Amino acid sequence: MAIDNDQRWPELPYAAWKDTRDTLHLWTQIVGKIRLALTPWLNHSWHVTLYVTARGLTTSPIPWHGGTFQIDFDFIDHVLWVRTGSGHFRQIMLRPISVAEFFSALMAALHELGIDVHIKMKPSEIVDGIPFDQDTRHASYDTDYANRFWRVLASANEVFRVFRTAFLGKSSPVHFFWGSFDLAVTRFSGRRAPRHPGGVPNLPNSVAQEAYSHEVSSAGFWPGGGGPIEYAAFYSYAYPAPDGFALAKVKPPEAFFSKELGEFLLPYDSMRASPDPDAALMEFLQSTYDAAADLGKWDRAALDCAIGAPNRPRPV
Repeated sequence: MAIDNDQRWPELPYAAWKDTRDTLHLWTQIVGKIRLALTPWLNHSWHVTLYVTARGLTTSPIPWHGGTFQIDFDFIDHVLWVRTGSGHFRQIMLRPISVAEFFSALMAALHELGIDVHIKMKPSEIVDGIPFDQDTRHASYDTDYANRFWRVLASANEVFRVFRTAFLGKSSPVHFFWGSFDLAVTRFSGRRAPRHPGGVPNLPNSVAQEAYSHEVSSAGFWPGGGGPIEYAAFYSYAYPAPDGFALAKVKPPEAFFSKELGEFLLPYDSMRASPDPDAALMEFLQSTYDAAADLGKWDRAALDCAIGAPNRPRPV
């Protein structure tokens, strides 16, 4: 059964779910830091991310003493699942509880399953973040908006994955970064980049410098929150930004370059109001990549290919 655009791309006004968004951001950081603590480092911090599922977000399997466990956010039944490879599980209902209570409940569930893990308690990429076990300020959870957020992620994930098929070079998975609270996909030119200056709040400079060790064109979805842009938007940036990048003509017409953020933005509301939101988003992804790759003199003949199709091998 086809899903109409309002279901596929639901309204997500930042002001209406700000408190839930802030609480959920911190919950995902706790879960993500558990994966970070137990997973070998993978280039560009790809080992820490969460992934979109048919019901929410997942860590994917995390190694533990010869076995595995997995933590899943279910935004349909509003449950956090902790499951082990041996068949045992615990669940925590997602409801309006504080970050401190969520942290305590999750650590207790892990302990009951024989998993003891220690994480850094300070939130990442948040100015003046409260340690998780002390945070009683953030305690909101609106089930409707949590579900809407997941539906946007699911739809964006689908479009991003199609976009990813049109590239032969090194490309990231489509994954969710809990530090910045955004879904992202990144393409690499294959060339080294200038050393990143760092300076991200509560993130070691060495992490940012490793993440941007090579030239990138990166795009994603961010639900808003803090900074100069307090609304949901798709974004696209290049590192390093080639000369003339900010002046490039991109599509659709609603897209623009934000000097404050140093990246192109397509407001979510503008995208979902278009006659074909998926096509508008793909247009944004492609045109901003074109700007980064052309102005940056990427070897596009070697890196680009046609968009993939089901059950059709790429011709060579």
